[in-house]
Amino acid sequence: MLEADRGQAAIAIHLVDSAGFDDWLTTQPTNVRTILAAQRFTGSADSLALVPSDESWFAVAGVANAASLSTWCLAKASESLPEDSYRLVSGPPGPAALGWLLAQYKFDRYKRDANPTGARTLLSSDPARVEAAVREAEAVSLVRDLVNTPAADMGPSELEAEAGRIAKNHGAVLTVTKGHDLEIGYPMIHAVGMAAAKNNAPRLIETEWGNPAHPRIALVGKGVTFDSGGLDIKPSSGMRQMKKDMGGAAHALALAQLIMQFRLPVRLHLLIPAVENAISGNAFRPGDILTSRKGLTVEIANTDAEGRLVLADALTKAAENDPTLIIDFATLTGAARVALGPDLPATFANDDSLAEAVLQAGVAQDDPLWRLPLHAGYEDMLKSDIADLNNAPDGGFAGAVTAALFLQKFVAPTTPWLHLDTFAWRPSSKPGRPRGGEALGLRAVWAMLQGRFAR
Repeated sequence: MLEADRGQAAIAIHLVDSAGFDDWLTTQPTNVRTILAAQRFTGSADSLALVPSDESWFAVAGVANAASLSTWCLAKASESLPEDSYRLVSGPPGPAALGWLLAQYKFDRYKRDANPTGARTLLSSDPARVEAAVREAEAVSLVRDLVNTPAADMGPSELEAEAGRIAKNHGAVLTVTKGHDLEIGYPMIHAVGMAAAKNNAPRLIETEWGNPAHPRIALVGKGVTFDSGGLDIKPSSGMRQMKKDMGGAAHALALAQLIMQFRLPVRLHLLIPAVENAISGNAFRPGDILTSRKGLTVEIANTDAEGRLVLADALTKAAENDPTLIIDFATLTGAARVALGPDLPATFANDDSLAEAVLQAGVAQDDPLWRLPLHAGYEDMLKSDIADLNNAPDGGFAGAVTAALFLQKFVAPTTPWLHLDTFAWRPSSKPGRPRGGEALGLRAVWAMLQGRFAR
């Protein structure tokens, strides 16, 4: 937890780093030096020592740089300290407040013997930043919860319910186009999702919020709630984590929630194409030709390249309302992970100033991105002999780039557009960042939007 510091009783936390630890130690009494030596504490990052004192006790936390706190520098302490209230001796926690909060995240919905620990509350003498940190932590936790939830409990209908909850809380308008009603207006969303069971029928979920006089922005999130690969079926190892293939939708929902909570002066249009890429007798097939909402025909070379199909129809709808900015999040390609690993969302933009703004925001927020090119020379890879486009070029070259080029066909060249190919998953734990669903790129984009549109 995080609370404004109003002089409440709290346990002190001294922050030290390796470079300044020896100098700090000389200011401490002999018994403190002895206790820290017994614990072999040297001030290294993510280390922690508890020191009894005459009245109670205090903590000493090692950080990388005690003069410039990072988002995650207090996460290990937050995970390890006992339930109580704490105050930094050096002043407000700044960006470290978010890491403190996220370190206490747990996903124990399915554990019968879950043993919840009590809250560790950090006091901040900068109350203006408390709400912002709490709301951002809630948004990241929302992404984690949605991605961690198994597909049996997080299908298209559950994504719709989550969008409805957020819309209701903020007076937004929710519209859902579902099942066979998609056939005329959103044929590729329908084709990808029509093989799923009736309760998981495909749908386009839309939310409109804000003053129509404000700049219109569109958020699009890939909502493939489970990806079997379709008739081009994935091996079991490739299917194991496919509950996370709706990670783009989770990011879009969380970002929409932040925009509404802080009443950013924009006209928001949220679009989530929600489908399950299942297998049945009516599944779409390799070799099929689909006609998109835009009218472009697409030859299906691989049914496992389905995310770009549903996004294409949603992007087309978003573009029809002439937005100032379009942003999409998608767990789109394995090629992005091969190129950049799990931590860095591959970032594409058709506007250099937009790209630079979001990259700088990522650095400032400890939420880094990496830009890849929309290289026009690779557009030939999307050619089909019998249709306007091919959804899965042969050869495997530049897979993240060709996927982004495919999406670009459905966005007006004059509309600034940002595409994040994010992993939405953390394969191994770090302080404050447990293994499982993760928000990657969310805070960078939120900071960029605040810089661009805040009053």
